[in-house]
Amino acid sequence: MIPRYSRPEMTSIWEAENKFRIWFEIEAHACDAQASLGVIPKEAAAVIWEKGQKPYTPERIARIDEIEVEVKHDVIAFLTELAENVGEESRFVHQGMTSSDVLDTCLSVQMSQAADILLSDMDRLLAALEKRAKETKHMACIGRSHGIHAEPVTMGLKFARFYAEMDRNKKRLQQARDEIATCAISGAVGTFANVDPSVEEHVANKMGLTPEPISTQVIPRDRHANYFAVLGIIASSVENIATEIRHLQRTEVREAQEYFAPGQKGSSAMPHKRNPILTENLTGLARIVRSAVTPALENVALWHERDISHSSVERMIGPDATVTLDFALNRLAGTIEKLVVYPQNMLDHMNNFGGIHDAQRVLLYLTQNDVSREDAYRIVQRNAMRVWKSYGIDPDNPDSPAELDAVEKEAQEHDNRFFFFMSKDEGLMEILSVEKLSKLLDEDSISYHTKNVDRIFERIFGK
Repeated sequence: MIPRYSRPEMTSIWEAENKFRIWFEIEAHACDAQASLGVIPKEAAAVIWEKGQKPYTPERIARIDEIEVEVKHDVIAFLTELAENVGEESRFVHQGMTSSDVLDTCLSVQMSQAADILLSDMDRLLAALEKRAKETKHMACIGRSHGIHAEPVTMGLKFARFYAEMDRNKKRLQQARDEIATCAISGAVGTFANVDPSVEEHVANKMGLTPEPISTQVIPRDRHANYFAVLGIIASSVENIATEIRHLQRTEVREAQEYFAPGQKGSSAMPHKRNPILTENLTGLARIVRSAVTPALENVALWHERDISHSSVERMIGPDATVTLDFALNRLAGTIEKLVVYPQNMLDHMNNFGGIHDAQRVLLYLTQNDVSREDAYRIVQRNAMRVWKSYGIDPDNPDSPAELDAVEKEAQEHDNRFFFFMSKDEGLMEILSVEKLSKLLDEDSISYHTKNVDRIFERIFGK
């Protein structure tokens, strides 16, 4: 990945220095196991550790690259350079092993290392979401379905929902990390014909892995597919949060917005702009992470005991997906930590349409008092539609200003236009008196809709 979207700790996992160090450790631990079996001299194993574990400096890496230009094989180039440092005892390195034993076991280590960083990233994001959820637990705002005003929720419920989603993702990632952390030192086509299974067990133990129950010449790629699929799901959750923030930051909404630092500029052309650049960026980064999922799934189907059609794919999607997601999770955590919220705007928007968010309360009351659901729905809907019309919104005549009757004009003088229209509805008043209607809607509307917020929070965060 490009440096703009990379963090050093994650990128270092995929750099040549770390890769070759892991390769050496795999080979050296295998030598120890072979020495214990009497396959190679113990003195040779000691020499291999002593002379071979020098740091993989730029000079050593350049030498490996130089050899690969000639031999056209990366593991052979690595072993050749190692032999130049170890000397005669290097003939005991790679006994009974095949290249995939090194490559696949190394990839398992790297993907496990990457998952550990991502799990730490998610801890930061979860902490930020929990903090903001509890801060805004009872901060009322209008809920929207299909982008349209529905019924009241709280800003805290939004954060809590995202927390629960990311908590599920963390569990998924931990499971994927455990599943990918396997080791294969089984030799050509995976039969252990030339290397004892105890060698694999020893290397796995030393590298923090578990032995692959059955490998061919490669570790089965369904493990990798699951790993990248989980990264894709996490990326989609990142975009889910980012999209909500982007919508809330729109000028006509402005219920929340990204922190805008002193001296920050929003537009090269329009000095007034404060754009949601961080969350827009996160939406784009999520697409990159998800783009790794399909190739990972296609890598599952390999020819017979192996082919290398998966190799080029993994050399790209391994670094790209993990580096990008690492950056995205930290950018999102920082955005949540500094997110600016506007509670007054939330209340204003909730009250913008004269109380129609309480329509379902009236509907339910009527159905519980001997009115059929069909009749109750018609009564409530016709009054709700008059509320819309009183605000100049007439979907039946979109090309001309709404023509208001006397009652609709009078309603404009009232804050709760929904109550006003229903109190003037003769058909409704035959069923429900003004006094009962007033008692029903004069209760604290927000408290009615948010009365179970504490119980929801207990489900997510505990008591």
